[in-house]
Amino acid sequence: MHTVVVGTSGVTASDVLAVARGGARVQLSEEAVAALAAAREIVDALAAKPEPVYGVSTGFGALATRHISPELRAQLQRNIVRSHAAGMGPRVEREVVRALMFLRLKTVCSGHTGVRPEVAQTMADLLNAGITPVVHEYGSLGCSGDLAPLSHCALALMGEGDAEGPDGAVRPAAELLAAHGIQPVELREKEGLALLNGTDGMLGMLVMALADLDTLYRSADVTAALSLEALLGTDKVLAPELHAIRPHPGQAASAANMAAVLKGSGLTGHHQDDAPRVQDAYSVRCAPQVAGAGRDTMAHARLVADRELAAAVDNPVVLPDGRVESNGNFHGAPVAYVLDFLAVAVADLGSIAERRTDRLLDKNRSHGLPPFLADDAGVDSGLMIAQYTQAALVSELKRLAVPASADSIPSSAMQEDHVSMGWSAARKLRTAVDNLTRVLAVELYAATRAIELREGLTPAPATQAVITAVREAGVQGPGPDRFLAPDLAAADAFVRDGRLLAAVETVTGPLR
Repeated sequence: MHTVVVGTSGVTASDVLAVARGGARVQLSEEAVAALAAAREIVDALAAKPEPVYGVSTGFGALATRHISPELRAQLQRNIVRSHAAGMGPRVEREVVRALMFLRLKTVCSGHTGVRPEVAQTMADLLNAGITPVVHEYGSLGCSGDLAPLSHCALALMGEGDAEGPDGAVRPAAELLAAHGIQPVELREKEGLALLNGTDGMLGMLVMALADLDTLYRSADVTAALSLEALLGTDKVLAPELHAIRPHPGQAASAANMAAVLKGSGLTGHHQDDAPRVQDAYSVRCAPQVAGAGRDTMAHARLVADRELAAAVDNPVVLPDGRVESNGNFHGAPVAYVLDFLAVAVADLGSIAERRTDRLLDKNRSHGLPPFLADDAGVDSGLMIAQYTQAALVSELKRLAVPASADSIPSSAMQEDHVSMGWSAARKLRTAVDNLTRVLAVELYAATRAIELREGLTPAPATQAVITAVREAGVQGPGPDRFLAPDLAAADAFVRDGRLLAAVETVTGPLR
């Protein structure tokens, strides 16, 4: 099995995906173990001094003014984990929790937290054993990091709370640790706080959303090209020289993808035939501009994610010169903003796809296609309600595009008086990405049916490869009305698992 080695300088997005989704094993580098030990020596030295040091010998947050005596410090660290493990609501997905745990381990291994090497090793042991703490939907304000979610993970390290085993069954964490020969940790000064203070949940969800959107944006170029073809549109608007004079890289990539899909089509260029038009509608003609803007937003989000993956997020932090300093690096604003930006882009991509679908179904705008792509319109309703479903999904995408990061609600007796809401931004983006997949699946379903209804015209080789593959996947073609939900589910799976792209790329080669 693939192993990810965690050092002191951060991790990559591919590392996160390997651990969160691929079940990769985790190993601490010798450099990380040495850095952990060196930072711990600094914390131990400060703990032995009579002067109070935040996070080492004081309370936390609004209670930071109390100096904690040595005999109560282990209890303090246990208590912060127990009291902060206050999440509520449905369980968070396994891949999100694994990303959360791995990214906290990444920061711990930086040598800036003061956590002992044995605590870091236990974190790795839980990941390697496939033990996933139960984390709940609600509890993070995205400031002081994802406190409640991280606390539920730290609780499992202590052998408390519930966790899911590798078999998928939820059991007491103590039982799972014992079954895998893992000794629960006894937290010491600074360690409880260090396990809770980070943007790891929102960052993990950002990394996974970017991976999913990378596939979906290329898929959207394919479905847009198929719709253009089905509407007998012109591919002249995709010429690279037109996009070079407005040099947005995402726009150029999207146009190039659409042109590659449409190469050799016998359907494009008929816009001057029986119902001549000077230009195609915006939803067709401006597809590269809209999808391209989303791609460029993704590029910015990826830059932010890469910076955060290289960061050590904790408060206080241990500096190389021996100081332990308070800071505000746990604030989730940088991650929260891009999560919200992506939700806006996703909503717009879904919206333009729905407009193309609606155009395919409207006999007044589809340039010769039957109403609702029905077999016998009036007797058959065709894809009328499939578009309703798509419209409902798009409406939900618009609601999900309302930014979470523009909100803030004070907490901790006004000590934490401005929070990022980054966790909430990440949770709604996950839903948006899921729904965008369904929206594109409906456009794919409509466009392939419409192309097959253009008798006497030959689609592009890449288009034909898609039609062949999607029919083999159980998505039926034109014909009388039937139970549509299974077809839509099959189309959704075809987009979701990458078969749409795979089919196209057998002809076009890798899309951009």
